Amino acid sequence: MTDIILTQYEGAILGPIAKLLGWIMNGVYLFLSKMGIENIGLSIIVLTILIYTCMLPLTFKQQKFSIMSKMMNPELEVIKKKYQGKTDQESQLKMTEETQMVYGKYGVSPAGSCLQLLIQMPILFALYRVFYNVPAYVTSVKNVFTPLVDGIMATPGYAATMDSLVETLKLMVKNADFSGSNAANYIIDALYSMNVAGWDTLRESFPTLTSTIGSVQEELNHLNYFLGLNISNSPLHIITTSFKAGSYLMILGAILIPLFSYLTQVLNIKLMPQQDAGGNDQMAQQMKTMNKTMPLFSLVFCFTVPVGLGIYWIASALVRCVQQIVINKYLEKMDVDAVLEKNMEKAERKVEKRREKMGVYQSQIYNAASMSTKRETNLNNSISSEEKNRRVQKAYETAQIAKNVNPNSLTAKANLVKEFNEKNNK
Repeated sequence: MTDIILTQYEGAILGPIAKLLGWIMNGVYLFLSKMGIENIGLSIIVLTILIYTCMLPLTFKQQKFSIMSKMMNPELEVIKKKYQGKTDQESQLKMTEETQMVYGKYGVSPAGSCLQLLIQMPILFALYRVFYNVPAYVTSVKNVFTPLVDGIMATPGYAATMDSLVETLKLMVKNADFSGSNAANYIIDALYSMNVAGWDTLRESFPTLTSTIGSVQEELNHLNYFLGLNISNSPLHIITTSFKAGSYLMILGAILIPLFSYLTQVLNIKLMPQQDAGGNDQMAQQMKTMNKTMPLFSLVFCFTVPVGLGIYWIASALVRCVQQIVINKYLEKMDVDAVLEKNMEKAERKVEKRREKMGVYQSQIYNAASMSTKRETNLNNSISSEEKNRRVQKAYETAQIAKNVNPNSLTAKANLVKEFNEKNNK
C-alpha cells in the first residue's frame, strides 16, 4: 500500500503547517500508545493544549495590545476632534505626529493586533485540517486500514463500488480517483469519514470482506470512542440512531458536545478584554456582533461535524479560558505607569537614533548646499526682483510646513539646505 500523500492538505500556506502539526500529532499518539493509551480523542486534547501553550506569548501580546488600546483611545479621540475638518498639509502633519506620539507612549502599533492574528490563524486552521483527517497524518491510525484496503482493491470492480458508496453516503472525499495510482489513499479517506451506518453499507457492498470489515471497525472503535461517543460520527447522527435504539444516555452525551462548545466559547469571550463599542467605532461594533454570532454558529455547526472536531473546539476554548484567567490576573497587577515610562524611554531612544542618523547626513547636505549656493547666486543676478520675492515667499511657506515633519524626511533635509543657503547669501 502506498504512503498517504494526497490525503494530506496540500495548500500553499496551510499545507506545510498542517504537515508539521500532523508530525507532532503522530508523536503525541505514539507517546500515549507507549503508556497504554491508544485514543484519538485524547490525542486531540493533548495536541490542542501543546499548541495553545506554545502560542501563549502571542496571546499575551494581543491581550496587552487590547488593554493599551482601550486606555489610549480617549487620547486618540481628542486628537481627531482637535483636527476635525482641517485638511491642510500642516494640520495633517501635526495630527500624524501627535497620533504617533500616543502610540509610542503606550508601546503599541496600529498593526500590532493584526500581526498576532496573522501568525495565529494559519496555525489554527491547519490544526483543524489535521483533526479532520487524522489517518493522513498519524501513521498508526493509517495502518489500521491496511488489511481492509488491500482486500477492497483485490475485489473486482471495486472502483465503481467505491464511487457508488461515496455518492450514496455523501462522503467528504474530494476528487476521489479509486482507479488511479493513489487509490489506497482515497479509500482510507472514504473509510475514515464513514459513520456506523456507512460501515453497514460497506458490508453489503463487499460481502466477501465481512470478517475483515468487522475486525477493522472494532479496532477503529477502540481508537475513536471517547467518553462513550464515536468521534467519527456527528452528534446529529448519534442522536438519530440512539433515539431509534432507545439509548437516551447516548442522546444526552451527543447533545452535550455542541452545548459545551457554545458555552466554553461564550465564557472565553466574556473573559477577554473588550473594547468599548460606543460612538462611531464601526470596527468595535462589528467585533461585538461577531462575538455574539460565532458561539451560536459553533452550536449549530457542531451538530453536523464529527464529534472529534467538537472535542477540539471545546478543548481549545477551555485552554484559552485558563490562559485568559492567568493573563487577566497578570494585567491587573501590571504597573501601567511603569509601562508607560518604559515606553516613553524607548520612544526617546528612537528619536536619538534618528538624530544621530540625521547628523551623518548633515555634512553631506551642507557640502552639496555649498556647491549649489554659487549656482543660486549666479542665477539670482539674472532674475527680476519680483521673481526673487516669489521664491523667498515659497521657501518660507515650505519651511513652516517642514517644522512638523520627521527630521529624517526629504522635506526636512531640503529645509536644511535652504537655511544654509540663506546664511551664505547674507
